[in-house]
Amino acid sequence: MGYTVAVVGATGNVGREMLTTLADRRFPADAVIALAADSAVGKEVSFGEDAVLKVEDVGRFDFTGVDIALFAADAKVSAAHAPRAAAAGAVVIDASPQFRMDPDVPLVVPEVNGDALAGYAKRNIVASPGGAAILLAMALKPLHGQFTVSRVVVSTYQAASDAGKEGMDELFSQTRAIYVNDPVQKSVFSKQIAFNIIPHIGPFMEDGATRDEWALNVETKKVLDPKIKVSATCVRVPVFIGHSAAITIECVEPVTAEEARRILRKAPGMQVIDQQENDGYITPVEVAGDDPVFVSRIREDYTVDNGLSFWASTDNLRKGAALNAVQIAELLVKEYLDA
Repeated sequence: MGYTVAVVGATGNVGREMLTTLADRRFPADAVIALAADSAVGKEVSFGEDAVLKVEDVGRFDFTGVDIALFAADAKVSAAHAPRAAAAGAVVIDASPQFRMDPDVPLVVPEVNGDALAGYAKRNIVASPGGAAILLAMALKPLHGQFTVSRVVVSTYQAASDAGKEGMDELFSQTRAIYVNDPVQKSVFSKQIAFNIIPHIGPFMEDGATRDEWALNVETKKVLDPKIKVSATCVRVPVFIGHSAAITIECVEPVTAEEARRILRKAPGMQVIDQQENDGYITPVEVAGDDPVFVSRIREDYTVDNGLSFWASTDNLRKGAALNAVQIAELLVKEYLDA
């Protein structure tokens, strides 16, 4: 059986990646519809090697007959159109922040809490976490199952593409301006991003944390375990694609670096690259275009009981967004829509 799939936000970074991922993984779709808003309407996007889709206006689109709607637009678009799509009978899989903390909407990373998808029918909406939360949950899940993680201290290093095409363009234009001695212009990021790092992602909250740091905390708890304590610092770095994180965990049970390597190597969606040598670890440049979450620099932290520190990276447009949404759709088809 084939399905009718709509991709909302099809001209953006994540939307294009969703179309690529659907084609690459041979998702059982009889029809794929590209949707967007405003100036993107009427443009053309590629689907697979040969197909070209003309982008239709999401505001005028009737979702009747659509089985799955993948939303890759911003929260405002999701708020306006996801409930409409769900009411028309489509199962919405939303990559925006709009529904992530809605108690009636499952927040799903298939390798971590795929069973949570069973609750999709309450709203006909499923949320996909933010890229940093997916990275963290994927890295923690195998270790939590074995050693019971009680506390996490994490610093994320998040790519410019997390802020969309505009973020990538600003990094490129600022880098070029510095090389040719032109004035550096900024509009997307709060400070210069080229040749710099910015310890600020999202608006500040009353306690001094940013919205993204709060989201990383609550999304990790919702996906993995509400009892885990998370202390997060989110940093924007001058990288086009690839989120990374320096992670330190405290566990209830004793843990060794070698045990952690063994467990992580066996975990679905994970790859361990961890040699104590100059080229024996992973960096964002190397994860771009790949699906797994990569882990390196695994070592015991002797400053706390049962402590472990490690480094993790993933392509934020793939597993951090598009791939996770498509994997949710695959699980939905396998476990529920075909039933």
